Amino acid sequence: MTTPWGEHVLARFPEDPRDRLRAWDASDEYLLGHLAEQEVPLYGTVVVVGDRWGALVTALAAHRPVQITDSHLTREATRANLERADAAPGAVRLLTTQDPPPDRVDVLLVRVPKSLALLEDQLLRLAPALHEGTVVVGTGMVKEIHTSTLRLFERIVGPTRTSLAEKKARLIFATPDLSLKRPSNPWPLGYRLPDDVGPLSGRTVVNHAGVFCADRLDIGTRFFLRHLPDTGRARRVVDLGCGNGVVGTAVALADPDAEVLFTDESFQAVASAEATYRANGAAGQAEFRVGDGLAGVPDDSVDLVLTNPPFHSHQATTDATAWRMFTGARRVLRPGGELWVVGNRHLGYHVKLRRLFGNSELVAGDPKFVVLKAVRK
Repeated sequence: MTTPWGEHVLARFPEDPRDRLRAWDASDEYLLGHLAEQEVPLYGTVVVVGDRWGALVTALAAHRPVQITDSHLTREATRANLERADAAPGAVRLLTTQDPPPDRVDVLLVRVPKSLALLEDQLLRLAPALHEGTVVVGTGMVKEIHTSTLRLFERIVGPTRTSLAEKKARLIFATPDLSLKRPSNPWPLGYRLPDDVGPLSGRTVVNHAGVFCADRLDIGTRFFLRHLPDTGRARRVVDLGCGNGVVGTAVALADPDAEVLFTDESFQAVASAEATYRANGAAGQAEFRVGDGLAGVPDDSVDLVLTNPPFHSHQATTDATAWRMFTGARRVLRPGGELWVVGNRHLGYHVKLRRLFGNSELVAGDPKFVVLKAVRK
């Protein structure tokens, strides 16, 4: 990536030579170009929210920015990209969306996220740190910036305008209005589950902003909850890509003797999973881990893996994440251990499972979803 501050070799995480997706896009380039052309003073505390793979903070490392991200993968990519750029140790302060934000923000750069709720939550958390002189610039691809996006900046930050589009990217300029009466932060959000989802029927789910289907139970998980296995002798269970944790919590409520590991690469998701688990008074053993899939879980140590894999990485449609989840599950499962997957019927996960496990069984299906089981031999 060529920037006004030099050229940088960037990669996504985990790095894969077969991955042809870049670690930056035109919106990153547009923002960096604007900062240089307009000679925006990058003084004081520079905060970068939503940096996808660390491209922005790597380019701006000399200004010692603060990165705020919901993604463990983004943090790891950022560390690797900073090291490649020979950035000074500690040049970038890495915070998660669950950490307290800085008390004062002089420059706020926002890479507009896919989730409007996450943008709302982060702007509301950062607004008290803004002052009259704070420079606020957002960036995103044209297809990511909607009228609702601009209204959110208007409502929480102040008067907002946009740039002309360049290479299908656009900038957002907001001027802090300290007299604004901002709404209270609605996140995390709790709601009652329907009465037909097994052990969790009528119980509470808690969602932090940005978690998939944060304001309702998504239909794929709802279908999965109706067809979960009897854990039986499964002592060690993993809710892989746990989201708000309803699947793992259902297992914990049905079998208090089970040890459940909730894992996701999203800090918001794991916080939601723990809140959902605690809200329902599950009495068993549970662990909540933010990480890269099943990295760090010992081989042959798990009896059952349950997952609803994502098939998007930001705006890209890909099965790479699902494939990594399936290969990780095969590694950690004991012989005889089972991987249970729910997914859209058209994704053809049964083909991948047969290739990897040598078997795949249809447990349940409807016109849209299937629940599949693969057994580690």
